[in-house]
Amino acid sequence: MMLAALGLLASLSLAAVFAAAGIAKLADHSGTRTAVREFGAPRWLVGPLARVLPLAELAVAVLVLPASTRSLGVGGALVLLVVFSAAIATSLVRGRTPDCHCFGQLHSSPASWRTLMRNGILAGFGVLAVTGGIAGETPSVAWVAGLAGAEIAVLALGGATAVIAVLGTLAFVSLMRSYGGALLRLEAIERRLTDAGIELEEEDVPPELGHEPGTPAPAFAGVDVSGKSVSLDDLLSPELPLLLLFTSPTCGPCDALLPDIAAWQAEHADRLTVAIADGGDRDASLAKAQEHDLERVIVDHELVIHEAYDAGGTPSAVLVAPDGTISSYVAPGAEWIERLLESVLTAGADGEEQGLPVGSPAPDLSLSTLEGGAVSFAATAEESLVLFWNPECGFCSSMRDDLLAWERHPPVGSPRLIVVSSGNETATRAEGFSSTVVLDPGFDAGTAFGAGGTPMAVLLDSGGRVASPPAAGAEAVFTLAGGRGRVDSPRLDHERERVAP
Repeated sequence: MMLAALGLLASLSLAAVFAAAGIAKLADHSGTRTAVREFGAPRWLVGPLARVLPLAELAVAVLVLPASTRSLGVGGALVLLVVFSAAIATSLVRGRTPDCHCFGQLHSSPASWRTLMRNGILAGFGVLAVTGGIAGETPSVAWVAGLAGAEIAVLALGGATAVIAVLGTLAFVSLMRSYGGALLRLEAIERRLTDAGIELEEEDVPPELGHEPGTPAPAFAGVDVSGKSVSLDDLLSPELPLLLLFTSPTCGPCDALLPDIAAWQAEHADRLTVAIADGGDRDASLAKAQEHDLERVIVDHELVIHEAYDAGGTPSAVLVAPDGTISSYVAPGAEWIERLLESVLTAGADGEEQGLPVGSPAPDLSLSTLEGGAVSFAATAEESLVLFWNPECGFCSSMRDDLLAWERHPPVGSPRLIVVSSGNETATRAEGFSSTVVLDPGFDAGTAFGAGGTPMAVLLDSGGRVASPPAAGAEAVFTLAGGRGRVDSPRLDHERERVAP
């Protein structure tokens, strides 16, 4: 009788585990496709497997309960566990630890030897279920009522374990909902450390993911959230570089990046095209697009575009040149995406120099200063460094302290500084500049000078003529200003002079 009770508990446990796994995978089809692909399934087999696996798990959950079909259900469970274990072991031997995605969005962790041990325990449950079924009668209420005290205790222990498992699952779901917020707080801490002059060690060489630069970009055709057909050729028709981002509506870091993507689309439309391939269904993708005022959001629910570009995670991005060739490896995560964007704004995708030709007259623009006056670039009577700035720009924030130090102790013969801010007046005043500051909320001056973003700077001579191509990034700006850049910064130079004997 004891063996029959244990068999019943094993059957219930298997049914609960496989039912939870199957339902979770059905609820997160895009995540299931990603997991199947990352475990090495052939591309043509990814879609069918992503659909069949959750149905097979649900079938196992149903078959292991009745004694008449228990052997068939356990056999199916063992086959699935062997297949899963073989895929996990192969990945581990190759040094790869993709997320198992065993329980969809409820729980997904990198595959490890612990995952194999868990599969082994489940296989043991299957053997125990079959053995208990052979030893005992088909479970029924009357059968349970006839159990001895020890057998009832075992059954109660199994029920308590199931309750704890459910509560643990709910707690884990709550934790995952907080994960995106934790990432945002961590990024805020990193920014504050950078602003304080504490540089975190970073890997300066991006991982080589996706297609090799120089190869033809995979063609695709789909529909955007409005139902309009969109192809790669359509996105390249403006003859600008294409920054193609890969996102998912269930990805917390993606949500954190969406406001920045919207800003890139608005601010850099003359320099590059920014498009999104979103892995959600049309309703989810449309909701995100409307919430953040995003353009060119392509519905990629089946992850066809993700797979074509080998974008294995989200958020990630790839750069495509106007001629339809790959210009970069896939950039994984917000930081590498921002670096990829900066590289485009710095030099252009084709490496050609941007901005007005040296020697040409400055644009005939007049902008209002914070004090209520006006500055005319064409009428500049002294050498000036025109710095395009945005208080909300992370790259600007990282160089602000050094720039303020440069203002306090400018090198001999350095140009006059004119800060052109595309931020609002309150945020611009809070930056604390003592130089001339003008407001350009529409980035009209930046566009007229050929600057593609912030921070960028252009040098004007005393006759109001362009004296340099645009300089992008802190190092290039300080070089143009007569400083030495961030590594050997003006602020640090001054501190050395102050304490020198």
